[in-house]
Amino acid sequence: MTLKIDGISIPDSKLAREVTEVVRDTASPLLFHHSSRVYYFGALAGKQRGLRFDPELLYTGAMFHDMGLTHQHSSADERFEVDGANAARDFLKSRGIAQADIDTVWTAIALHTTPGIPQHMHPVVALVTAGVEMDVLGLTYNDYSDQQREAVVHAHPRGEQFKENIIQTFHEGIKHKPETTFGNVKADVLADKDPHFHRGNFCSVIRCSHWAS
Repeated sequence: MTLKIDGISIPDSKLAREVTEVVRDTASPLLFHHSSRVYYFGALAGKQRGLRFDPELLYTGAMFHDMGLTHQHSSADERFEVDGANAARDFLKSRGIAQADIDTVWTAIALHTTPGIPQHMHPVVALVTAGVEMDVLGLTYNDYSDQQREAVVHAHPRGEQFKENIIQTFHEGIKHKPETTFGNVKADVLADKDPHFHRGNFCSVIRCSHWAS
């Protein structure tokens, strides 16, 4: 039975069932349950903030947001967020979803690790990031009741050492393309896991550009 908490549940639709099936078959249990929690925390945040959003689009964005970390959807040279966004785009396009809705989901996934911007955008974009920031970073932990948190985690367990395991999953998904971490938070993951990693430096890039000073 699907969890329903404070009126929030996974949409009972053909599209949502197909999303669940695809992500469950592709992602690890760690990512599947994390993505499911992102949906619930994001949807609950939307209700708290009085935002109107399409639950199907939010569910798709939440469930696909880390698909770029999977072997099946990881490219050689794109940021993993873009890989996940592209996977969601292809999935939705194959099911005849309107281009405007596809663009919204694409943007939500592409920006989910870019703090400070999504909250000013479309509710689906804002709420995917809100769910991620709650589940991974706990930034809005106190905005949820004990009952809400416990219900979500009971349905989709974090498991032991979730924090270290999710960091390791990020590392495995991006270590083959370290250049894609330039200017974003995944550089922190590589710096934590790889002692030989050297961060790209924005000031050095400027100084080494072909433009005359």
